[in-house]
Amino acid sequence: MADKRDYYEVLGVEKSASEDEIKKAFRKKAKQYHPDLHPDDKEAEKNFKEVNEAYEVLSDKDKKARYDQFGHAGVDPSYGAGGAGGYGGYSGGFDVDDIFSSFFGGFGGRRQSNPNAPRRGTDIETVLSITFEEAAKGCHKKITYQRIEDCDECGGSGAKKGTSAKTCSACGGSGRVTINSRTPFGVVQTTRACDSCGGKGKVVDNPCPRCDGKGRIRRTVEDEFNIPAGVDEGQRLSISGKGNAGINHGPAGDLYIDITVKPHQLFERKGNDVYCTLPLTFVQACLGAEVVVPTLDGKVKYTIKEGVQPGDTFRLKGRGIQSLNGRGKGDEYVKVTIEVPKNLSKRQKELLKEFDTNSTDKNYPGRKSLKDKIEAFGEKIDEFLNK
Repeated sequence: MADKRDYYEVLGVEKSASEDEIKKAFRKKAKQYHPDLHPDDKEAEKNFKEVNEAYEVLSDKDKKARYDQFGHAGVDPSYGAGGAGGYGGYSGGFDVDDIFSSFFGGFGGRRQSNPNAPRRGTDIETVLSITFEEAAKGCHKKITYQRIEDCDECGGSGAKKGTSAKTCSACGGSGRVTINSRTPFGVVQTTRACDSCGGKGKVVDNPCPRCDGKGRIRRTVEDEFNIPAGVDEGQRLSISGKGNAGINHGPAGDLYIDITVKPHQLFERKGNDVYCTLPLTFVQACLGAEVVVPTLDGKVKYTIKEGVQPGDTFRLKGRGIQSLNGRGKGDEYVKVTIEVPKNLSKRQKELLKEFDTNSTDKNYPGRKSLKDKIEAFGEKIDEFLNK
C-alpha cells in the first residue's frame, strides 16, 4: 500500500480546494474513467476505483482532516508502519483541542462517543451516462459502482472465522485512554483514542484473512435502478441505503447518481422543451408543403405554409420532454432552414433566370424594404455632402 497516490493528486485539485471544487473534480474524473465509457479497459477501471476512493475521503470532513494531518495512515490504520500510529494514535505531544476538551468537556464540550454504538455509513457517488432518449423517456439501467460492505467472511467482526474479538484490556472496551500531558499550563489530563485498539474498544488477535481484520471490504457491485423520465444533465438522483455499510450494524449511507446525457444528433434540450432544425427545399419554402417532422414520440406530419422564411419557427405542442415530477410536458420548436440547390443543370439555370426576370418587389418584400432604406440613407449622405 506504500505506493498509493496522494488523493489530491488523484482528483487533480490543490489541498486548499473547496468542497464544490472537490465535487466538480470528482465528477469530471469519474466521467473520464467510468466503466460504461471504457468497457474492458482495466486501466480505466483501476483509475475509476482510485477516484472513488479519493473522493470518499476528501468529501468527508472528518476523514479529510485526518488525511491532511496523517496522510493515508490517518484514514487507513493498516497503511505503512510507524508514523503517527494511525487514526487516533498518540504521538506523545498535545494539541489545543485536547486541552480545551479537558477543561470544558464536562460543561457542554465534546462528548466521548461509544465506540460500539451503531453509526450510519457514509454516502457515495457515481456517474451515469445515458442517451438523450433515455433521459426523456426514463429507463432501467445497470450501474456498476464500489461501496464498503461488512466482510462476508467474518460478518464484520474483523476476527478470523471461529474466533471473536476481545475487549481491549488497555481501555476496558471504552476505546479511550487517559493521558497526562505536560503543557505550558501545567500537567493536563486528557482522554484520547486508545493506541492498543485504535479507538474501537476491541482487539482482534486472529484477524480475518479476507478483510485483514478490518471487518469491512470494498466491493464492486452491480445494481439496476429506475431512472425517471425527464431527468437532465447535471441532475443528481438519491438512492437510500445503497451507500457504504454502517459501523456496528448501523444503517447504510446513500448512493448519489450524477447524470450526464449524451448529445443527440437531431435534438437540443432547453428545460423541458426540445429544439430541432428542419431543412426545406427552395420550392417547398415558396409553395408550401406537407413535411414529416421528427419528434421524440416518432414522426409527425406538418403543413408548411407558402412563403416560409429561413429562421421561421413553429411549435409542436406537448412534443417535448415530460417534467421530472410527472406534471405536464414541454413543447418541440422546429426552426426552418432553406437549402440552396447545388450542381444545377443548364435547363435549371435557365428556368431560374426566367423566374428571376419575372419577379417583382412583391415577391421580395424584405429586399424592397432594405433597398428603400439604402436609398433613403444615400439621399441623406448627398444632402450632407452638398451643404
